[in-house]
Amino acid sequence: MSFYLLGAIFLGWSLGTNDAANVFGTAVATRSVKYRMAVILTAIFVILGAIINGRPGINTLDSITPQNLLSAFVVSISAGIVVIVMSFLKLPVSTSQAVIGGILGVGFVNHNIEWHRLIKVGVCWVSTPIGAAIISFLLYFIFRPLINKITNPIKRNNILKIGLVIAGSYGAYALGANNVANVIGVFVGEGNGMLNPLTATIIGGSAIAFGTLTYSKKVMYTVGKNLVVLDSFTAFIAVLAEAITVYIYALIGVPVSTSQAIVGAVLGIGILKGIRTIRKKTLRNILLGWMATPVIAAIVSFGIFKIIKFVKPY
Repeated sequence: MSFYLLGAIFLGWSLGTNDAANVFGTAVATRSVKYRMAVILTAIFVILGAIINGRPGINTLDSITPQNLLSAFVVSISAGIVVIVMSFLKLPVSTSQAVIGGILGVGFVNHNIEWHRLIKVGVCWVSTPIGAAIISFLLYFIFRPLINKITNPIKRNNILKIGLVIAGSYGAYALGANNVANVIGVFVGEGNGMLNPLTATIIGGSAIAFGTLTYSKKVMYTVGKNLVVLDSFTAFIAVLAEAITVYIYALIGVPVSTSQAIVGAVLGIGILKGIRTIRKKTLRNILLGWMATPVIAAIVSFGIFKIIKFVKPY
């Protein structure tokens, strides 16, 4: 079991390198929060979110995953490879899509894909960025009048910095609660050697935290700086909208993409500020990454699993 868990730890690390950008990228890019503080807060709250609220998503993913350690290992490794490549390319991607792509690749080999269970996840993929954009609209119009009442610029700036720390910490909590299922959900079950939910959330949350602490800076700037130019106020709105969106799905029990949530929220701000503020090249690259992620993960997991079965049939 310990060998197979290396796949989950690798995936958790790669998720942390990519998805830390989604909770503090806008704050770091606007120089409202220092990078070191951002990654430390993210690591702490990711673990808390995973342990306290991570089980519903794990239960959902567990229901569509083959109860087999080798299959789980292949899914984790395949998804992790895709996510870390995207992190190297400075692109925020959906770890949820990478994991589902990995599950599909293994499922094609084993001929046991449960398509009806994937519909719920697929619908949530589409609704995540749209929902985040709508929430960012609403939050903008709720908080804008309140911020405008603060005439002292120093006081306003300090309040927004505190707000960004709170919103980012909440976003990190939501990240752990929702995405720990992507990391470790395939290893949870009643089969031989599978993990119980509590142990799984501790391992998964810690792996994500480690990725956040070691290799998350590049993607932070893609999300926070290169898509739409934000100020402290709009950065706060974007992070809070992302956090609310992801936490709602954590409660529902569907692992969704924090990348899609933050990009949807940032785009919502971009539309409010004027469509010309959106950097279309960066948006195009992000969208291409989203579309390619599940396909590439499925191909990688299919190939790895085929090779393993050829070398050592079982």
